[in-house]
Amino acid sequence: MTLPPRKRQVFVTGATGYLGARLIPLLLERGHRLTALARQESIGKVPHGCDIVIGNPLDAGSFTDSLRGADTLVQLVGVPKPAPWKGPQFRAVDGPAALAAVQAARTVGLPHVLYVSVAHPAPIMRDYIAVRRACEAAIEEAGLVATIMRPWYILGPGHWWPLVLQPWYRLLERIPNTRMAATRLGLVTMREMLTAMVWAIEQPPDRWRVMDVSEIRRRGVGES
Repeated sequence: MTLPPRKRQVFVTGATGYLGARLIPLLLERGHRLTALARQESIGKVPHGCDIVIGNPLDAGSFTDSLRGADTLVQLVGVPKPAPWKGPQFRAVDGPAALAAVQAARTVGLPHVLYVSVAHPAPIMRDYIAVRRACEAAIEEAGLVATIMRPWYILGPGHWWPLVLQPWYRLLERIPNTRMAATRLGLVTMREMLTAMVWAIEQPPDRWRVMDVSEIRRRGVGES
């Protein structure tokens, strides 16, 4: 008989964003306790049912003490709708927010960080990838136990256009010379991503763990 997962205390940054606003209700439904970091002006957008900490995700000092006692920090702060021309915004928001989270997690000795990075290498989105890779490196250098998720594109509300590329993906995945890149830069659905995130939170690692597109898809359909 499979035992139900232990109830976790989860701290979420980026709680009102594309992933955070959908992840929090799923975790609450499963009995976990959620705390969301939010700015004063965003409180009304935080999903109902979780505790709220008012703070600045770019300032570790504004939320470090509130992180004590958490089992997992889910780091989701980032510029909405990433695009190749948003490099300055990635460096001003995504990078500093992740580094603040790393500082806070290291200070309190947090047992697990879940960081949504991006698949790489890739021929486009170089600034975005560079910032996310730097954040991955900071997490590792801090000695934190972490799950690093590397999706390329998450299909969901307002993000459906890559569906037209699926026939090309299927073709490229069948060609030996392009199979690896096509799989690494494959599409995942919102459901797959959220299910994989829930799994990662409920099954924290004891060492550095990377979940690429293939692993996200596998965990996203509930495979053990």
